[in-house]
Amino acid sequence: MNPIRTTSVVRPLAALRFRLTLWYAATLFGILLLLGGGLFVTVRNQFAEQLDKSLAQATTEIERAARIREMETASARGQVVDAVEELRIPDRTLYLLDDHGAAVIPKQVPAWIADAALRALKSGEVNEDHQLDDEHALRIRAARIQLASGATMVAVAVADKVELEDRFASLIAAFGSAAALALLLVSAGGWFLVRKATEPAEASMEQMRRFMGDAAHELRTPLTVLRTHAEVALQQPRDVARYTEVLRAIDTESLRLGRIVDDLLTLARADAGERAVEHQRLSLDDIALDAAETARTMAGQRGVEIQIEEFEEARVDGDPALLRQLVMILLDNAVKYTPKGGTVRLKVGSADGAAVLDVADTGVGIEAPDLPHVFERFFRGDPARAKGGASAEAVTGAGLGLAIAKWIADAHRAVISAESVPGAGSRFTVRFTPATSAPPRSSLSSS
Repeated sequence: MNPIRTTSVVRPLAALRFRLTLWYAATLFGILLLLGGGLFVTVRNQFAEQLDKSLAQATTEIERAARIREMETASARGQVVDAVEELRIPDRTLYLLDDHGAAVIPKQVPAWIADAALRALKSGEVNEDHQLDDEHALRIRAARIQLASGATMVAVAVADKVELEDRFASLIAAFGSAAALALLLVSAGGWFLVRKATEPAEASMEQMRRFMGDAAHELRTPLTVLRTHAEVALQQPRDVARYTEVLRAIDTESLRLGRIVDDLLTLARADAGERAVEHQRLSLDDIALDAAETARTMAGQRGVEIQIEEFEEARVDGDPALLRQLVMILLDNAVKYTPKGGTVRLKVGSADGAAVLDVADTGVGIEAPDLPHVFERFFRGDPARAKGGASAEAVTGAGLGLAIAKWIADAHRAVISAESVPGAGSRFTVRFTPATSAPPRSSLSSS
């Protein structure tokens, strides 16, 4: 029989993954907005400073040309080339005005240039923006200059601010493209990381759903039997013998129900990490021998012999109660699936300095498709195995014993494995890690 599985898988974490991815993307978007805004303001100020510096250099060049013009005009007897008129600076418009704000070069200037020049004569310099229309702004610098003759003039340089706007547009386009790519990558990467981060939680939730469903299924059968026996007994008066029979049946099912509940509690505490695993130096052979003596009583009732072979001293670090439970589970499982007259062999030895526990039987064996699932919770083999000599208790068991054995082995850093030949028997082997010189500290372990 295959392990019980839920028929539909609900993924409640899908919406959570989507929301987390949106949060990652929104957080990055907010960071990019703050970074982009700060970068824009910083670069804009730097561009403006660079523009003002270039205008200052332009007025310095006008002053130098004006001094040359004055010197050549004073020394030359004929017509000379005007140095200011010949001065050319790319993307800059140049003006020279006298100390009354009248245009010198060129012969006419706009009124706002003359106004800036008059204010520069009083304050020394003027740096300001001038809006020509809704979409066109200029940056102007007017500086008062002193010529060699002592004459005062005003040098004016003007630049079109479209230069700044073009540089801003290029910057915004580059930053926007990088930001869009970053958002795309973060969204994809965030979805991948969120999915990886939530996979364990989703697996745990699915395991919990399956565990609850399987537990309900297993508990339903003994509860139904108990209720049926009670209802039949209450339907009409019966003699003492019949009541005794019913009570025995109820007692049997109650014991089975109690074992299932105990196993469920063990696994639940293991999953929650509430079962403390004690670690101390002990002899595995002593624990196995004690468990074998206890199991012999059960085996004798079923006509199965337990033989102890190759018993060597084997030291392990572990919890004595849990290790004894591990040995009992393996012996009990072997006895249940071994027909009358069969044999269960118990071995304890060591390999490469590590303890090894081996339990083999001459029972019905395990089919190859079932072998990978024997340590899963609620797994039970095909009921047809009962025809080969397996006990009724084995077939109707809850399928939790080997799952508990697997948890105990994992808690002791041991590896449990199974091999089987159908019709010839099974062998379960537990290989422990070598015992350390000092026992490890106590810990909480889960399956």
